[in-house]
Amino acid sequence: MAQDTSRRRGRQLPTKEQLRIWREFIETSEALRSELASRLQSESSLSPGDYAVMLALSEAPGSRMRSSDLAAAIGWERSRLSHHLGRMERRGLIRREDCVTDSRGAEAVLNPAGREAFRAATYPHLRAVRELFVDALTPEQLVAAGEVAGALRASLRGAPVH
Repeated sequence: MAQDTSRRRGRQLPTKEQLRIWREFIETSEALRSELASRLQSESSLSPGDYAVMLALSEAPGSRMRSSDLAAAIGWERSRLSHHLGRMERRGLIRREDCVTDSRGAEAVLNPAGREAFRAATYPHLRAVRELFVDALTPEQLVAAGEVAGALRASLRGAPVH
């Protein structure tokens, strides 16, 4: 009966094996993110959110970005970013300045203290990425993981998947 319902909707539900793989993927991804976050916090006192903001700012020209562009770059809602930037600003990691090109906008700017905190966190964080992700996979599995991630991202963007 459930199968008939799924066919009537024009879609087939995942099989038991597909759901097992999905759960394995989700649970492993969450465990990996949790362990990386825990190590980042204990080794640098930075949250994954702090690191994502500082990474985007460190790669931007002049270590500055419009808040709306920063939110898009890290995949956050603008209100979430605004609250997070306020916390980072109070800690002296970033500052917010009026946007020179648009008086309605604001830019987040990486402060020297933020630049130093990011620099100090990067090596231990990348070491953990290497240990927990790269070294756990064969070179072929690593390539396949990149292909899977690319296919999922393309699908989420609505692009055709090969």
